[in-house]
Amino acid sequence: MYQEKIDAYFSDPAVRKELIAAVSRLVGVKSVREEPQPGAPFGPGPRAALDEAVKLCAELGFESRNYDNYVGIADLNDKPTQLHILGHLDVVGEGTGWNTEPYTCVEKDGMLYGRGVSDDKGPVVAALFAMKAVRDMGIPVSKNVRLIMGTDEESGSEDIAYYYSKEPFAPMAFTPDADFPVINIEKGHYHPDFGSQWEMDTALPQVSTMTGGFRVNVVPPEAKAHIAGMTAGEIRPLLAPVEAKSGAKFTLTDESAGVTIHCLGKNAHAAMPEGGINAIQALLEVLAALPLADCASTRAIRAMQKLFPFGDTRGKGLGIAQSDPESGELTLNLALMTLTETGFTAKFDSRVPICATRENCARVCEESLAAHGIRVTGAGEMTATHVVEADSPLVRTLLDCYSAVTGVADPKPIAIGGGTYVHDIPGGVAFGCDFPGFDPKMHSANEQASVENLLKSARIFALTIAELCK
Repeated sequence: MYQEKIDAYFSDPAVRKELIAAVSRLVGVKSVREEPQPGAPFGPGPRAALDEAVKLCAELGFESRNYDNYVGIADLNDKPTQLHILGHLDVVGEGTGWNTEPYTCVEKDGMLYGRGVSDDKGPVVAALFAMKAVRDMGIPVSKNVRLIMGTDEESGSEDIAYYYSKEPFAPMAFTPDADFPVINIEKGHYHPDFGSQWEMDTALPQVSTMTGGFRVNVVPPEAKAHIAGMTAGEIRPLLAPVEAKSGAKFTLTDESAGVTIHCLGKNAHAAMPEGGINAIQALLEVLAALPLADCASTRAIRAMQKLFPFGDTRGKGLGIAQSDPESGELTLNLALMTLTETGFTAKFDSRVPICATRENCARVCEESLAAHGIRVTGAGEMTATHVVEADSPLVRTLLDCYSAVTGVADPKPIAIGGGTYVHDIPGGVAFGCDFPGFDPKMHSANEQASVENLLKSARIFALTIAELCK
C-alpha cells in the first residue's frame, strides 16, 4: 500500500545526500572498545560515538535518550512499543592494508569506505532514516518503533544486557547487522581459553616467544615468533612451501640472540574464517618444521600445529567437526596465542550448529587438548543456538517486505555463524543490511557499503515498520 510512496521518498537525491552525511558523522568517530573510564563503560571512543548518534537523532526530530552511556535510543512516537531495532556504534580495530583513512568515510563510484560503514553504523543510519520516512510521509501507525544503538556488540554485548535489565523486551525485534533476507538461526558459541605451563629450559634452538591475534572474533592477520639459537639463513628455505600453501607472507630479522619471524596473513570475521589467512596457523606450520630442541616449548608448538593445522576452519584437528541441515557446519578460528619461556595461552572462537552438545563438542575438545598436556582454563561452556521458527509472524512479514522491495520471489530464512544482538532476545531475528552476493569486507581492511544498498535497506525497513505497526 505504501511501497510507491516509500520508493519515491528514497529516490530523492537530497535524502541520499543526507544519509551519506549521517553515516560519515558516525564513521568519523573511532569507536573501538578500550579500558572503561568514568562515564565511559567501554572507553572514550564508544562513548563519543554514542553522543554523536544521540545528537543526530535529536537533530532529526526524534525523542532520544542516553541510557547511562551504554546505549542510546530514538523513538518513532509515544505509542506502545511494538518493535525494537538494534544496531551498534562500536567497531573492531582497523587492522592494516587500507587504501583510505579508516575513520574518514569516503564515497567513490557509489560505494562508501570506512570502518563501520557496513558494521554497523551504515545500517543504524538506514534504520533511522526508515523511521524518518514513515514519520515524514505520515504513514499511519498505532505502535512505536524504538531504535536501540549500542556500544559493545563487538566485545560481548554488555550494553544490551544492561539496557534490558532496565527495560522490557518488545513483542518483536530485529537487528540490521547481518544479511538479507532474514536470519532466523544463529549458531551457538564455544570459545575456551587453554594452554600449559613448564619450567624454563635453556636448550637450543627453541621458540622463546610467540604472539598472534588481537581479537577473538577476528581471524588473526599477524603473528610473530623469536627463535633462539637459529639464523635467518637456516629458516628461509622452509618459508616458500608455507607461503605457497597459505598465502601468508613471512619476513625474517636476524638478532643477536636468534631470529624473529613475522607472519602477515589476512583478517576476516571469525564466523567466516575461510575468508581470511590465519597468521597464527601459518606461523605454526613454519615453527613446527624447524629442527628445534626437544623441550616443552617445542612440544607445545608441534601439538598446536597438529590440533590446528593451517586451513582447518572446521575443527577437524580437534575432532569436533560436525554439521546439520538446518544450521550448517561448525566453524573454528584460532584467534589468540601467546608463548613465553615458561608456557603458552591460546583461545579459539567456534560457532557451533544445533547438533553440537557439551558431549560431542566441548568434552571432545578438552580430551584432544589433554592428550597433549594442554588444559582448558576458562570460558569452556557453550552458548545455545538461537532459533526462531520460520513461520513466525515476524519472519513471514520481514520476508514479504524484502520480496516486495527487491522483487525476489519466495525468499527463505537462513542460518549464520555470527552472533548478533538478538541472540539472547526472545523471538529476535537478524534482517539486513547485506544483500546476497555483496562482500562488505566486514572486520577487514577497506570495509565498504553500497549507497544504493543502504537506501534499499531503508526502503525495506520503512515498509516493515508500516506493516508491523499499522
